[in-house]
Amino acid sequence: MPSCELFTDASLDPAVRGFLHRSNNPNDGVLILTHGAGSNCNGPLLIELAEAFAGVGFTVLRCELPFRQTRPYGPPRPGDAKRDREGLRSAVTAMRRQASGHLFLGGHSYGGRQATMLCAEEPNLADGLLLFSYPLHPPHKPSQLRTQHLPKLQTPALFVHGTGDPFGSIEEMKSALQLIPVKTKLLPIEREGHDLGFKGKSRRDGLADEVLKAFQSFF
Repeated sequence: MPSCELFTDASLDPAVRGFLHRSNNPNDGVLILTHGAGSNCNGPLLIELAEAFAGVGFTVLRCELPFRQTRPYGPPRPGDAKRDREGLRSAVTAMRRQASGHLFLGGHSYGGRQATMLCAEEPNLADGLLLFSYPLHPPHKPSQLRTQHLPKLQTPALFVHGTGDPFGSIEEMKSALQLIPVKTKLLPIEREGHDLGFKGKSRRDGLADEVLKAFQSFF
């Protein structure tokens, strides 16, 4: 079984804190996963994904965004986003010190959105993006699209999205992905919402395997 250990790199600003999953038979792949606005790096979705990817050789970091390092509860504040993107950049630097090879960046909802914005600013930062429940717009506010940076995104991206997600329908996601000038793929998850079936004690069986299969095919 892959190992999991507490990880901290305080030499960087912002500091990197989270959990590192190491494979017994590592390949050259590195995956950094971040959480949503209402969660943290110990969310069950991230844990299950990290274990699945480490199981096939990836070195995986589940990292705590800077806003969550500062406040254990509550959503990010309007001024937190820039610092959170700097935290993702720190995580990339820290993982480059840990392992070589292809590096993939992503996460759930807010964390994934910050990853896309960072890669739009720095196109050579990561080899690919793995994004869960991208928050295309606030619930019930489809006119407030969060797509302004997508035409600048030069990093291939796999989007995993529930068919019942109030932050964006599958059709809205398909339309948004047409703005991205590099290859993308949308993996719909039937009958699931923004949490992709991971809410409380509930788990969607087989999701991690489905994502892993799509990831390996796409990248």
